[in-house]
Amino acid sequence: MSAMDPTEVFRQEASELFEVLEGALLDLGQRPDDRELVDSAFRALHTIKGSGAMFGFDKVASFTHEFETAFDRVRKGEIKPTQELISVALAAKDYIRALIEDPQSTDDIIGDGILDDLKRFVSSDQPAAPVAEIAEAPPLAPVESKQAGWHLYLEFESHILRNGSNPLDLLEDLCKLGPCFVVPVTDGIPFLDEMEPEDCYLKWDVKLHAACDKDAIDDVFMFVSDEMKLTLSPLEHVEAPAPMPLFLLLDEEPVAEMPAPLVEAAAPPAAAAPVAKAEPKSEAKSEPKAEGKRDDRGIATVRVQAERLDELMDRVGELVIAQARLTQLAASGSDLSIKMIAEEIERLASSLRDTTMGARMVPIGSLFGRFRRLIHDLSRDLSKPVEFVTTGEDTELDKTMIECLADPLVHLIRNAIDHGIEDTATRSANGKTEQGRIELAAVHSGAQVLVTVKDNGGGLNTARIRAKAEEQGLIAAGAVLSDHEIHQFLFHPGFSTAQTISALSGRGVGMDVVKRTIENMRGSIDLSTRPGQGTTVTLRLPLTLAIIEGLLIRVGEGRYIIPLSAVEECIELTAEDERSRGRNFLNVRGNLVPFLRLREIMSSSGSPDRHQKTIIISTGETHVGLVADQIVGNHQTVIKSLSKLHSDVTIFSGATILGDGTAALILDVAQLVALAQSKVEKHISEAA
Repeated sequence: MSAMDPTEVFRQEASELFEVLEGALLDLGQRPDDRELVDSAFRALHTIKGSGAMFGFDKVASFTHEFETAFDRVRKGEIKPTQELISVALAAKDYIRALIEDPQSTDDIIGDGILDDLKRFVSSDQPAAPVAEIAEAPPLAPVESKQAGWHLYLEFESHILRNGSNPLDLLEDLCKLGPCFVVPVTDGIPFLDEMEPEDCYLKWDVKLHAACDKDAIDDVFMFVSDEMKLTLSPLEHVEAPAPMPLFLLLDEEPVAEMPAPLVEAAAPPAAAAPVAKAEPKSEAKSEPKAEGKRDDRGIATVRVQAERLDELMDRVGELVIAQARLTQLAASGSDLSIKMIAEEIERLASSLRDTTMGARMVPIGSLFGRFRRLIHDLSRDLSKPVEFVTTGEDTELDKTMIECLADPLVHLIRNAIDHGIEDTATRSANGKTEQGRIELAAVHSGAQVLVTVKDNGGGLNTARIRAKAEEQGLIAAGAVLSDHEIHQFLFHPGFSTAQTISALSGRGVGMDVVKRTIENMRGSIDLSTRPGQGTTVTLRLPLTLAIIEGLLIRVGEGRYIIPLSAVEECIELTAEDERSRGRNFLNVRGNLVPFLRLREIMSSSGSPDRHQKTIIISTGETHVGLVADQIVGNHQTVIKSLSKLHSDVTIFSGATILGDGTAALILDVAQLVALAQSKVEKHISEAA
């Protein structure tokens, strides 16, 4: 497989930096005094600028530089970031993303307008301290007033050049503080045949003859502080040399004399000023990295293309099928050695399957972070202050599930803010806090993940939903329905309770799309509400869409798979239940459960088995029984999608290949439950 295009690598890394930048800017709106957030935003900007210039994105580098310059007063603490300033900064981030992803469609006029707005906000707030005031500041303490400058020893990580940073540029910035004498230390340079052209092997010994404070030096290396080791000690009071440009001494003889005093600089005597170093974690990074990177916990990671993971998952699926066939073949024979090998391959295939699926698992927090900007913009556009709270960010889902889940959650969050959260005046009149609240949570529950969107708004207006359903002819006037049944009309195509059509709502497109998408993911959606207190939407999702645990059943001569996560229990169909063909209800411990005879649905020929079995399945609070001839047992189900020719077959969600090479269809639990409910409603209407 060909290597990834370098510009594509830059785009992927820039995407991660945009997430960091956006998160820092949004947090600044809530914690404007947090210096770490400002530094985090500037580090992301600086890396984008450097990498953009390195990969030929000159417009990106130029615009980002202007962004940094305009935002510089925030970094210096001269002004605090207001909500208006944060909004313009977010627009600038979006413009940089457009310059990277689709540079041909970007308009320079838009970029200039954003920069003008940014400069206007940072210059119209508190004015910067005049230079005269700085000059009249009290003199330094006597000890520091004698200081002639600083002695620095710089050691950068070997990969710093690959990240777009140039040590020579940093040394030039250092020279702007005052006269510098810079000596490169070459003892770490390997032989030519061992040298990596993109690695940095030089270290530098610097004598800075300037009476500046340590913070000014730290500002020079702010964006590379975690990629270097800096040893700093004060110079003795000596006559400063005449101003001169950056001078790199490359002769061998002076360099050979440097190691001894450099060791002393790393550990100064007790009388000297404290040594300023980078954070301890940077010392652990002194060894060059061959590939990949390490996360905050020090765990090595490697970037892998998603297509490779998909291909690996396909191969593992084929291996699981082949292993099942081998196990069935070994079970039919009497050779003990073949059975032992089959058991060993089954164990290894199971371990490989779990490992591969684990590699595809992604923390759902990567998805949750996208909605902070959405809520920020909606809160501003609708003039509804909203607090956004997330829990369970470490909960993992298959990456395919993460991709499919993005759009449904966007719909749910937009609805929660537009329809659920009341305006400020209404909330105050009802004794609520002016700020609304959206909670997004994820938690593991058995073989499922529950994703919950909860708001503290006014709750669903059941009367209005019912009136709209009657108006559209979905129910008869005066029909007896529970609140839960009335709320289900929200998922009906074209249904909306909005009084007017706006950019956010009113066209009846949204909740039906959410339900259809979740059901296509073999999940279900639950809705609960408390009048005046809010609404909770719960999405029940399988962990993965690739391989599932299934229950293999036989109906007539055909075999089918039911997702095991939907199975509640299995019971035998009694003779009394057999005779009640008109009722189609089971009495399960005092509860009436409707059931479907799969032989009738599948139009199976022949006589049914004498002792038929009923599999109780559930979606949310609804339970339905499925009557089958035989329960074969558990089955590792590798899901294969049906072709477009079978798009009208609604009760099947896919197919799989069994150990004997034959195919078995996977039953769609949500569709079967809906079919059972329609039969119950028909039976009730006929009885009435």
